[in-house]
Amino acid sequence: MRTSAPVTRVVLVLAKAPVAGRVKTRLMTATTPTGAAGIAAAALLDTLDAARAVRDARVVVALEGDPADAERRDEILAALAGTVVVPQRGDTLGERITAAHRDVADAFPGAVSVQIGMDTPQVDPALLADALDLVTTGADAALGLALDGGWWALALADPRRAALIADVPTSRDDTGVRTLAELRAGHEGLAPGRVLELPPLSDVDTPDDAVAVADLVPAGRFARAVADVLPLHGSSTGPLRLPVPGGLPR
Repeated sequence: MRTSAPVTRVVLVLAKAPVAGRVKTRLMTATTPTGAAGIAAAALLDTLDAARAVRDARVVVALEGDPADAERRDEILAALAGTVVVPQRGDTLGERITAAHRDVADAFPGAVSVQIGMDTPQVDPALLADALDLVTTGADAALGLALDGGWWALALADPRRAALIADVPTSRDDTGVRTLAELRAGHEGLAPGRVLELPPLSDVDTPDDAVAVADLVPAGRFARAVADVLPLHGSSTGPLRLPVPGGLPR
């Protein structure tokens, strides 16, 4: 009888169902709740495409909210069908991160993981695969700092070690450096010299962020959604005009 090979690599996506009025609220200074949710939906779809394209990796989505109520509902349900979906649990972001990593460790013992959110739709499969390779070949952890002071990715040789950063304050301009310092503080299973850094990326929180990231990946759903609903930079009328798609940057 044939048996499935054990899962050794997991891409963990922390996501929120893109329901109008409940996601990307900072984008509502430049668009409607539905427009902001449409941008979030496109970001999630592009992120799931990248995650699912990582070779030999299982995708786990820790999801908050009901995708049945989301913008682009049918596309999102179809994309989630190819993943393992677990509910987010916990009151704080740190608690939700810890619980999601615990779910990964319980479901796939011995697997390494890389966690991302849905705020970096410019991420590509090669970058995620590189993060998993690092924690497969000797690193204990790898953190990707975000340009706004947070972090966008956390790779772990042992996903349960995510509990060690549960109390690091979030949504601050020093969250990323505090998280890196905690990972390098000499905890068991996290040797300071084996905690590495991934390339920094920009999160999408504000309209300016959305425009900048869309410019990086003009061929994706995200760029099309931004072009559809955000006004020209510095103008109150007219859609955003992005460069003609010329392929993804390397």
